[in-house]
Amino acid sequence: MPVIEFSMVQSIGFAVLLLVIGRWLRRNVYFFERFAIPSAVIGGFLFAIINLFLHIFEIVDIQFDTTLQTFFMIIFFTSIGFGASPRILKAAGPKVAKFLIVAAVLCVFQNLIPFLLADVLGVSKGIALMTGSTPMTGGHGTSGGIAPLVEAAGFKGAEAVAYTAATFGLVAGSLMGGPLANHLIQKKDLLHKRDKAEVGDELDESLLAQAQRMLSSDRILRAFLVMLIAMFLGSYVTDLLNLFVSNLTTMAQFPAYLGPMLFGILARAISDANLKKDGGKWTVPSEEIEIVGNVGLNLFLAMALMSVRLWELADLAVPMAVLLGAQLVLMFVYARFVTFKVMGSTYDAAVLTSGHCGFGMGATPNGVANMESIVDKYLPSKTAFFVLPIVGGMFIDFVNILVITGFMYFI
Repeated sequence: MPVIEFSMVQSIGFAVLLLVIGRWLRRNVYFFERFAIPSAVIGGFLFAIINLFLHIFEIVDIQFDTTLQTFFMIIFFTSIGFGASPRILKAAGPKVAKFLIVAAVLCVFQNLIPFLLADVLGVSKGIALMTGSTPMTGGHGTSGGIAPLVEAAGFKGAEAVAYTAATFGLVAGSLMGGPLANHLIQKKDLLHKRDKAEVGDELDESLLAQAQRMLSSDRILRAFLVMLIAMFLGSYVTDLLNLFVSNLTTMAQFPAYLGPMLFGILARAISDANLKKDGGKWTVPSEEIEIVGNVGLNLFLAMALMSVRLWELADLAVPMAVLLGAQLVLMFVYARFVTFKVMGSTYDAAVLTSGHCGFGMGATPNGVANMESIVDKYLPSKTAFFVLPIVGGMFIDFVNILVITGFMYFI
């Protein structure tokens, strides 16, 4: 079979073309817009399917240089660290902390189920784990960070399984959340039970507010500088942690972005502490860092997904169907009997339950979309729209990575 090798520059250029195609398809195909499928996922998977046929019919073998994929991945996760503000978590109140615990416990169960089913289904624990919280709560971003480590440990097909599971989760979580919340609201008559105290919850919505300002080249440069410094220093932290882990096991290691994430959290904490000293301005340009991180995520996902070898899923179709079905049942039962009850069994709790289905199996935007479908039909829920973005957008990725790493010690 003839081979085509893309250089580093050609690989990133091709990924950008796929990203542009994905953006066009998302704007013009209702299904993609309805389920908030990321443009990078659309374009990347589209080529992965084309590449599958090229491989089956032995037309050509396309090989990419993925050097920049790792770089953009670390940029994205470093931005997650800068976004995890200890000040916001402290000021957000007990409901945010409670929901963060609920979401973290779900991550544990999402990994425990495939771990226990692996032997029954005749698949390795490493492969089974790629249908757990890595693609479910973590989505495509965490899948791109964790799956290559699992594949490098000898579990062939880990990346294809993780990305496929993440795409399934986006759709399944979006389909599940709205009907579940609607059932809870109607069955328990939550609209009539909604008391004044719940409607009048005092929430510091300024925590999520962002003042609009003109883009500044200086602040964008500062964003790049602080992120690259965090990536530089954090890389040594990751190396030290992995040196320690290597003395315990050779089957697991911390992802390359963990150290940069930790430095991002540290820098954000220092920035928060100096907030008053800086005349009310952030010493760390958090908005610009978020923009840079979003660029990194899209380029990283496009490169990762266009390299997926879908033909490696051929022997895993039945086990994957069972594992993903188990995740679907887990999410429904957990959201219905844990998330809803722990968050207070109120109308706001029902709305938040629909959001948890969305981001517990996909991504925060899917969770928000689920909640919007409920409040459009019934009443607004300031509590749900305050709690979920803070947990889903700032903290759960970091917690999830720690949970996943713990499970990786046993594969």
